[in-house]
Amino acid sequence: MEQSRKLRMGLIGGGGKGFIGRVHVTAATLDREADLVAGAFSSDPEKSMASAAEFGVARDRAYQSYQELFEREQLLPPSQRCDFVAIATPNHTHAEIAIQALKAGFHVVCDKPMTTQLVDAQRIVEAVKETKKIFVLSHNYSGYPMVRQAREMINDGDLGEVLAVRVTYKQGWMHGMERHADPERGAWKSDPLKNGEAGSLGDIGTHAFHLLRFVTGLEPNALLAKMRSFSDHHQLDDYGQAMLQFDREAMATITWSQVTHGSLNDLKIEVDGTKGALSWSQENPNRLILRQLGKPTQTYDRHPSAEYMKSTARLSCRLPPGHPEAFFEAFANLYRDAFRKIRNNDLLARHGTKKEISLCPTVIDGLEGVLFTQLCLDSERNGSKWVKWDHELINKFSDQC
Repeated sequence: MEQSRKLRMGLIGGGGKGFIGRVHVTAATLDREADLVAGAFSSDPEKSMASAAEFGVARDRAYQSYQELFEREQLLPPSQRCDFVAIATPNHTHAEIAIQALKAGFHVVCDKPMTTQLVDAQRIVEAVKETKKIFVLSHNYSGYPMVRQAREMINDGDLGEVLAVRVTYKQGWMHGMERHADPERGAWKSDPLKNGEAGSLGDIGTHAFHLLRFVTGLEPNALLAKMRSFSDHHQLDDYGQAMLQFDREAMATITWSQVTHGSLNDLKIEVDGTKGALSWSQENPNRLILRQLGKPTQTYDRHPSAEYMKSTARLSCRLPPGHPEAFFEAFANLYRDAFRKIRNNDLLARHGTKKEISLCPTVIDGLEGVLFTQLCLDSERNGSKWVKWDHELINKFSDQC
């Protein structure tokens, strides 16, 4: 693949009032490394074709279904067809679309959660192994520079040994929903057949879990969970808590809520270590706080030229200090990492290079996220008892990819 040319993107979903599809396009094109050239924007053929103009896609590259997109794009010359597709559809469709895309020869960027069933997550992993294509999951909060700063500080031992972690992800928008109302977007999230049985757990709890894993590197041994549904417009969980145990007696709590009045997108992580404690908030994303007993509180500002900035954090910045970077830039960092993997994919495959160290969430991260939701549901059904983490499953598939 020519390293200088732009990659060609196809979008599946995201039409109509959809939010996340437009985020994917904005992030993918922010650094001018890709162009959106094709799409199947809705499961409704008429809506899909109508959405093409809104996305600036030529009518002959607007398709009535994702199956048609794969079939017709494969017939185009290599110099014209899509290099990758982004999947921004309801959760229950992710597996079939991703597997067909991989087998049709396209790299995949998939919205989270990877899928709703553990067996389908395993099928996606097997398809990645079989096709040797790149698969990236859009846990975009791992793209923030100061999240990557926290990860490197912990890896470098700045906090000493990690003792405990607290992650909270609180929203309050469900209080604004009326029973039997038909929302403009996201109505499928209340349907267990489309969303899966994990309601807010699958929507934002999986983000909180991935952030914990990304920042600390801790691997869980067991968890217990308690979930409730406080909204009267559906029966899926909208509030929940999980406790996790790790090696070396480290522990963590994860709380997710979409019924907390006044909370907008309040994602926070706090890490306690033997030498200090770190905290980061998504609503104030350009600062990382370090506290140590008997010392002044230290504030690490996003400052790409500062000596204290770690390498991955510095390289994730686009603007000078004091110019806030946030949601779109973090999402774009995932795409930038994904594009690097896509461009190097052919070379890596030919030379049998070892696994590439990458910051963008992989298919294994997706598998872990689905396992996390499944074990939380299992624990809840069994009276919030402890359930063991399936290391054997994760290790088996990690060795394959």
